[in-house]
Amino acid sequence: MRSWWPLVAVCLGSFVFLLDTTVLSVALPAIGAGLSAPLSALQWVVNVYTLVLAVLMLTMGALADRLGARTVYVAGLAVFGVASLLCGLAPDAGALIAARGVQGVGGAAMAVTAFALIGSVYRGPDLGRAMGVFGAVTGLAAAAGPMLGGVLTQYLDWRAVFFLNLPLVAVTVALSLRVLAPGRQGTGTRVDLPGVIAFAVCAGSLTHALTRVGEAGWSSPGVLAPGALAALGLAVFVRVELRSPAPLLDVRLFSRASFSAVLMCVVASTAAFAALVYTSVWLQSGLGLGPVRAGLALMPLALASFATSLISGRRLHGKSPRAILATGLLLSGIGCALQAGPAAHSSAGALTAGLAVTGIGLGLLGPAMGAAVFAALPPERGGMAAGAMTTFRQLGQTLGVAVFGVLFQHGGAVGLNRVLIAAAAAAITGSVLACVFVPKPAARKTSSPSRGNLTGSR
Repeated sequence: MRSWWPLVAVCLGSFVFLLDTTVLSVALPAIGAGLSAPLSALQWVVNVYTLVLAVLMLTMGALADRLGARTVYVAGLAVFGVASLLCGLAPDAGALIAARGVQGVGGAAMAVTAFALIGSVYRGPDLGRAMGVFGAVTGLAAAAGPMLGGVLTQYLDWRAVFFLNLPLVAVTVALSLRVLAPGRQGTGTRVDLPGVIAFAVCAGSLTHALTRVGEAGWSSPGVLAPGALAALGLAVFVRVELRSPAPLLDVRLFSRASFSAVLMCVVASTAAFAALVYTSVWLQSGLGLGPVRAGLALMPLALASFATSLISGRRLHGKSPRAILATGLLLSGIGCALQAGPAAHSSAGALTAGLAVTGIGLGLLGPAMGAAVFAALPPERGGMAAGAMTTFRQLGQTLGVAVFGVLFQHGGAVGLNRVLIAAAAAAITGSVLACVFVPKPAARKTSSPSRGNLTGSR
């Protein structure tokens, strides 16, 4: 295999970026106590990060095509590092939420360029091995976040969760500038600013409405008004994209049942991670566990996901994404269902089997989702496919945390049970959609993704 150092540079950045989507789950109770923040504010601490990611993924892809993937990647790292410092110094919940939003800007730049940078260095079998390692590292980051967050929160302070990013970002920037090729700058495509604004209004308003339901009820003006604004934003977004010569997302592609189904599978795949936020809160607020013990209770998912990602990247390369995607979603759903029973009896140890099964399912999903999305569209739409996948993954997690917050209202084992049952239903529904609508990949040359096809732009 060609030099490992470019892969190390990309994996380090992706590790930091993905870690911040899960590391806060164990730290949330401490943040709430330290900043006197209610549950709705804590939801926004999680949601604003993934929401900004969802809104800016496709835009960052266009910028990467124009400025070069390495330039956008390193700039994203710098923004992410500064925002992490601001998060650690935040005096109140509002400041923390704002800083988390800035983190999302940097994270979007890092996430959307990762595949492009790997695809520009590795080819053929080396690409398969590189993607296997990348999948394992990102799986470890996403799943091990609760444990790391627990250790930092209990033995240092919740602010250490953010300060940890600073040395990691500094090392990654230095390494990236040394080992990643600058790449060619191009004219790229113009940024679809009206589309970005309309999508942000739609997604942000919908998230706000769902977050308010638990406190105000479905018929409250505080829920109905942002809900109506979300519907208006969606209508404007569709109209703008249909007329744009360079759309942020070509909405005509949704007429393909296979493409729409794959994106619904992507959304369903985020249910288990969204539920993990409330599992962690319940372990601490319901069972009285400390942050470290809560993180340890979630380790079966981390270990199973990491091991499965490592194995599947090597052994399942080139296999039908439909079967792998359906199996991964089914196992994820079964795992959540297995957790739901023990959760009703207030037993942390009884969650172990369900968490492990969920972890195995999640470990299968990473490579399979990308292959399934690319199989649903012609090769020339690869950039749009990659951008849509990353956007819907983040949007799914954002809405999942918001919806599950309504089900978890007032907490306790009963609330967690509702969350886990809903997560299981979402994942199993996604498995059925995969079996019915996800196509088998056509015989075509897709072994070596191009730079443009992996930035998420057109």
